[in-house]
Amino acid sequence: MTLKTVGPVLLVGAGKMGGAMLSGWLDRGLPGERIIVRDPAPGPEIAALIAKHGIRTAIGEPPAIVVLAVKPQIMDVVLAGIAADIPAGALVVSVAAGKTLAGIARHLTPGTPIVRTIPNTPAAIGRGITVCVAGPGVSARQRAEATALLEAGGEVAWIDDEGLMDAVTAVSGSGPAYVFLLAECLAAAGAEQGIPPDLAARLARVTVSGAGELLHRSDLDPATLRHNVTSPGGTTAAALDILMGEGGLGRLMREAVAAATRRGRELAG
Repeated sequence: MTLKTVGPVLLVGAGKMGGAMLSGWLDRGLPGERIIVRDPAPGPEIAALIAKHGIRTAIGEPPAIVVLAVKPQIMDVVLAGIAADIPAGALVVSVAAGKTLAGIARHLTPGTPIVRTIPNTPAAIGRGITVCVAGPGVSARQRAEATALLEAGGEVAWIDDEGLMDAVTAVSGSGPAYVFLLAECLAAAGAEQGIPPDLAARLARVTVSGAGELLHRSDLDPATLRHNVTSPGGTTAAALDILMGEGGLGRLMREAVAAATRRGRELAG
């Protein structure tokens, strides 16, 4: 299905996340002439896309949608610089972690419709998930347009309570790092048992990615998949006795997600 919007889309920031979104939009058929990219130093790949697809870098026709894909640390400065270019009624979509609807709104014309989102890095390959919350004044059409743009990076979910966004960030936003750490630790543990490090790293990478793909494709829940690979009294059961014991992975993950949630609230002020 070809991606369409009611007007031009202004992408502010074309780093890793912004660049991934731009690539996804183009892959889904959004015409380059309907896109404006504002980035002071786009990388070579983004510069090539801009040239190839005739993407504008200066605002002519006012944008209907503004996607803010800059780091949260510079969001206030960026918004102060572009607020005058955002017309009344344009939808503003933020992908910056920790920046609240109110924190974004204070830079904009009162009543500007805003959607706050939390994507994650697998969006770069179209396998991410983005959680969204809409501010006051976001119409059903604007919500649908935001969904269509964000689906270029994978699945989209909506929540009504903005207070959950810090916990969402701790689970799905930061979650890929937890999985990468699992692969690191699994490879290191294999090497300690005598497996050559290169092979241990390969075993861990393919095992983690393959298990993730199986989970993605299966209709079974994670607990059932775990039971299916665990023979009573076998090697997997011996390992799980450690991982699921007191002080094991369950407790560590709860503490990790709680710590990330607290930090998100601190960053939001």
